[in-house]
Amino acid sequence: LERIRADHERALREAKETLQKLPEEIRRDIRQDKEKLLQDARGRKEAGAPGLPQRLFRQPVGAVGQEPADPDVRQRREKIKEMMKHAWDNYKRYAWGLNELKPISKQGHSSNLFGNIQGATIVDALDTLYIMEMKEEFKEAKEWVEKNLDFNVIQTRFICFKLAPTLEINLCWSNNAFSNTWFLLNFQIFRKKAVELGEKLLPAFNTPTGIPWALLNIKSGIGRNWPWASGGSSILAEFGTLHLEFVHLSYLSGNPVFAEKVMNIRKVLNRLDKPEGLYPNYLNPSSGQWGQHHVSIGGLGDSFYEYLLKAWLMSDKTDEDGKKMYYDAVQAIETHLIRKSSGGLTYIAEWKGGLLEHKMGHLTCFAGGMFALGADGAPSDKTGHHIELGAEIARTCHESYDRTRMKLGPEAFRFDGGVEAIATRQNEKYYILRPEVIETYMYMWRLTHDPKYREWGWEAVEALEKHCRVDGGYSGIRDVYNNHESHDDVQQSFFLSETLKYLYLLFSEDDLLPFEHWVFNTEAHPLPVLHKDDGNKEENEK
Repeated sequence: LERIRADHERALREAKETLQKLPEEIRRDIRQDKEKLLQDARGRKEAGAPGLPQRLFRQPVGAVGQEPADPDVRQRREKIKEMMKHAWDNYKRYAWGLNELKPISKQGHSSNLFGNIQGATIVDALDTLYIMEMKEEFKEAKEWVEKNLDFNVIQTRFICFKLAPTLEINLCWSNNAFSNTWFLLNFQIFRKKAVELGEKLLPAFNTPTGIPWALLNIKSGIGRNWPWASGGSSILAEFGTLHLEFVHLSYLSGNPVFAEKVMNIRKVLNRLDKPEGLYPNYLNPSSGQWGQHHVSIGGLGDSFYEYLLKAWLMSDKTDEDGKKMYYDAVQAIETHLIRKSSGGLTYIAEWKGGLLEHKMGHLTCFAGGMFALGADGAPSDKTGHHIELGAEIARTCHESYDRTRMKLGPEAFRFDGGVEAIATRQNEKYYILRPEVIETYMYMWRLTHDPKYREWGWEAVEALEKHCRVDGGYSGIRDVYNNHESHDDVQQSFFLSETLKYLYLLFSEDDLLPFEHWVFNTEAHPLPVLHKDDGNKEENEK
């Protein structure tokens, strides 16, 4: 409490001092800050690469797979590659260097999601371009990153860790698209960018508990949380979705501090009592206590659970703590959140202070793939059950698509008042090119080879082409139940990094990014499994 008071008083003093300055003095300070940042950048450039440890690069397994044997499947995969080219070419033509594309207006779109940093689509699409063997496009993207992506800007906006802003900043830019591209290709520029941004994000962990702030001013190093979050809390799906990336940052940099930060988050969570074994979405980083008891496997909570499982898988199944936390959480989810409708559809409700809201978000649909992926590590008598649970969630999410006019899923759908898998509120009827349903189809196909998942995926391709494709790219839809398209005029960066990548993998052979060697993070960027013998191999080869 003393530390919080001291920080608060310091912030008040700084604000008061700034308010007392004349406008000329403020402008002078800004110029000096800019000059100092430019001098620091020049100094780093002259000094060459930072002191990163040497890392032995091994040719990655499955970075490029074989052509599909079935000619129909091969043709469908080529169609998805053409969709990627249409999305990329139009971004390049109308919005190059900006964050996203407005495909109707044919101009760039830079929302406040990314602060002052630009180029989100370029960075997010790097590995998709590589996996699809779009070599010229990948070369263009790499050159842009090398020449234009600068984290030394004076960052007046705050950058957040996950929900919208840092999921794209921290995960996708810091260790997703950069470190995973280093593992794929051994381009040192991506490794340097990953470590550089990772270091800039460390001040967010300077809280009494070590639970990071949601928002960080890179220039000042001062963090804060969303004003709407319960009691000044951090968000579970934000601070709980750093583990894979920060563990890899420690490997890339040789600095254990990144892994230590995320392991401390685990320690804090393990000390806390969980209501009914569930993890609420809000945790106060100062007091270390839960905020409002709202539990969701969709927005605000989703990727926390996914990362417990994937941390265990990425560790070559040695992270027993992550494994236990995941399967304990799944048991609580099954007991308290998973329900079956009168029509036989399995869904995952939201829990608010002990009461269920019978609503399931599009974001929650990732869970079908998660349950199936985790089946192998479940107790032997539960393996089949987890696969079946994944299949049931996949079916429910497919129904949410099939019950709309456009055969594209709404942002959320409900199971009450005689309604099943249908959005009943206007603000839940939109589709913004989201990937979660396709993601589950991909996992279910890989793990079962049931042909219906490819058929369902192709239904989504046809709907995207019919309703979302426009001359200038792909646009989201405001109401998927309407007879006529009303486009939202945004081509989201995750459409290229996730939706199209999962579709391409769905129609690829299993040797492309095989699960025994790769783990996909929550933004669909593949990170390699850290096999137990990798360290010994490296020492021997040295």
